[in-house]
Amino acid sequence: MIKVLVVDDDAGLRLSVRNALEATKGIQVDEAFDGLNAVEKVKANGRFDVVILDIDMPRLSGFEAMQAIKEHDPGIIVLMMTAYATIDDAVRAVQEGAFHYIAKPFKGEDLIALIERARSAHNLISGIAASAPILHESGRKIIGNTEQMQKVFNIIHKLSKVDTPVLIRGESGTGKELVARAIHFNSPRKDGKIVAINCSAIPENLFESELFGHEKGSFTGADQRKIGKFQFAEGGTLFLDEVGDMPVLMQVKLLRVLQEKAFTPVGSNREIDSNVRIIAATNRPLEEMIKDGKFREDLFYRLNVFPIYLPNLRERKNDIEHLVHMFIKKFNASHSKRIVGISSDAIQCLKKYEWPGNIRELENIVEHAFILETSNQLTLGSLPEALLMTTGFHAVAQRMQVSSGLDFADVNGSNDEISQDDDLSGGGQLRDQSNGDGSRESGSSAEFDFNRQKETFEKEFIIKALKAFNGRINQTALHANIPKKTLLRKIEKYGIVPKDYAVPK
Repeated sequence: MIKVLVVDDDAGLRLSVRNALEATKGIQVDEAFDGLNAVEKVKANGRFDVVILDIDMPRLSGFEAMQAIKEHDPGIIVLMMTAYATIDDAVRAVQEGAFHYIAKPFKGEDLIALIERARSAHNLISGIAASAPILHESGRKIIGNTEQMQKVFNIIHKLSKVDTPVLIRGESGTGKELVARAIHFNSPRKDGKIVAINCSAIPENLFESELFGHEKGSFTGADQRKIGKFQFAEGGTLFLDEVGDMPVLMQVKLLRVLQEKAFTPVGSNREIDSNVRIIAATNRPLEEMIKDGKFREDLFYRLNVFPIYLPNLRERKNDIEHLVHMFIKKFNASHSKRIVGISSDAIQCLKKYEWPGNIRELENIVEHAFILETSNQLTLGSLPEALLMTTGFHAVAQRMQVSSGLDFADVNGSNDEISQDDDLSGGGQLRDQSNGDGSRESGSSAEFDFNRQKETFEKEFIIKALKAFNGRINQTALHANIPKKTLLRKIEKYGIVPKDYAVPK
């Protein structure tokens, strides 16, 4: 449900806007009769998603009301409206924090479309909580983790007001492109394109042509004129991912574009003006590269006007549970399942891991567990075998599965031994039972024969995985983390027929 506050001193206009919005499913509307009343309602009634403000109002103007609302909650989307539209008002509204500007009279469907665009843009900001940017400003660190989401909105709010270059730094998988897109879609350039280019994926001899374009016949193979990324992104944003991999010669030419706001296509004598905002990202140590002559110091300072540092996941493990639940919601929709959470021991396992692949790796592991899990929550048994081995949870998961009777397989064919000193207390306890007279009676040999139990669990695990992947050997081996040769050997050993688990077409 989207909560909208409509603010105007004209009661008739408020009513018409309210009727138009409430005709759309999922929108709840409240009204305020002027700017001061709007600020009071925002502070008293909890958070609104969108506030639609008239500019000309008694007691408190739209601009003054917007400033007070943004100070209270920077995450609220503000749309400005007025009957006297001017370019100056439009520019001022966006510069001071409004998402957009709409002139009266307007159609209800146009306003609804504008609200949807604003919501989509701000959803990108919400996603940045998964990346937790850190802004270094006057010696302060502002960390945007899940407990400080308002400060994340503040960072984007600041960046949306300026047009300076931004340098996003962080390891692979920390969400650098997500941050770049959030900056673009909440800036005055949001109506323009955001064009992304991966500097590490372009051959050095084609780099200049990719960025600046070329004329027909300018080099061998140039059989037609080509527009480069700078020209294609005109009026918008150019995102240079992995800028640390840009050849030094191209760094010189990029620096000239940043300084002169113009470039020349390959093979051309004409200079083209450029109106593009540059957002760059890298996981490379640029300061060391400068010392080694691999990155130009003047380009670094030109790009580093407003740096954002994204911490890696191992530095913010308290966010892991929040992220897992976010991915569970995502995969429930895409896989049509109803997973409600994750077990505490599985979370402890995830927190013990060092996450070299950061959030991207966590997302992949959650999806892996999603595919294998048969209960209503993610458990140790559905996590990848390599992860369990790395974190030391393999034996724990094995004991839990044995004690609970759930299917567990040593899918890599390893034969972990349980020493006599292992603590088997709790749910995995396998102890002789007392007869009441001090004597002990052990269970049957079959019940506590580890090898027999393991084979049973292996067989059940493989059957479950084959069912999940429609009897397809390659898919089962890939997603269940079983080497294909091992899978085939086990299938033969247990007399399993994979085609029995294929769904008929």
